[in-house]
Amino acid sequence: MNLETKWLEDLLALAQTRSFSASARQRHVTQPAFSRRIRALEQALGTTLVDRSTTPVDLTSEGHLFVITARNVIEQLNESLGHLKGLSIAQEALDIVAAHSLALSFYPPWISRLQKGLGQLPTRLVAMNVGEAIHVLREGKCDLMLAYYDPYASMQLDAKVFPSFSIGQVKMLPVCLPDEQGRPRFSLADEGDIPYLSYTQGAFLGRSVRMLLKNDPLSLRLRTVYETAMAEGLKGMVMQGMGLAWLPDFCIRNELKDGRLVPAGDSHHDVPLEIRLYRCSLVHKPGVERLWRQMIELPRDVLQG
Repeated sequence: MNLETKWLEDLLALAQTRSFSASARQRHVTQPAFSRRIRALEQALGTTLVDRSTTPVDLTSEGHLFVITARNVIEQLNESLGHLKGLSIAQEALDIVAAHSLALSFYPPWISRLQKGLGQLPTRLVAMNVGEAIHVLREGKCDLMLAYYDPYASMQLDAKVFPSFSIGQVKMLPVCLPDEQGRPRFSLADEGDIPYLSYTQGAFLGRSVRMLLKNDPLSLRLRTVYETAMAEGLKGMVMQGMGLAWLPDFCIRNELKDGRLVPAGDSHHDVPLEIRLYRCSLVHKPGVERLWRQMIELPRDVLQG
């Protein structure tokens, strides 16, 4: 098979712009020449990579898969060239995407603990919702993804292509402000409506709470007064006394400890969660490979805390 690296770069440009004309301008060639190069790549691979029937154009399923390989090849080539020029890649930063609540409250102590076990580990972290993070991982546009694991989610990741480490067992619990006696201001045990601070429909954590409340008469007493996709947003409203919300325990550890927040229900109202670190096995970035090998050898208490 005879592949030219410029063809791979052409495909990456097309995957980004989804336009032959825009990609041609980006690659500094005419549109006919750019189209011929994409055709040449498809002929060399023996498969169609681009769905030209849509506007804007999109990649086929084979194209989405191969673009990860193309990006990986180009990155490895650039890394090798840099290494030949005497540029060290030993301290190359890893690009990590994470759910918002994990990026704000879970990631800092976890990465600190991990570095105590592995040594210095430069990283770049971007917070986004779980659906976006999965898309970025699937496209090979990040090195690692930090996310909640949901065995019932409709958007599952193939474990062979996207292996993962379990790095945390946490739980969500219903909390609110205390009253003057230190009891929950909005208790799930009380009668009547309860002002409910809810996750939006598409939020992952909201789905977990809905699974808990499914077929539970309690759900009929929860009167939604506010919605947001972010746990930190709900926490802010809870701290203002606006109602009750289910929040990850690592987000409210200090507030529970000093009594600024109190549990509003019993333990059977808690929602267990697992946190996992994912990678794409099609991407062979040296830093990721090294980290994955090292994590296999780590004691469980260092990996999960």
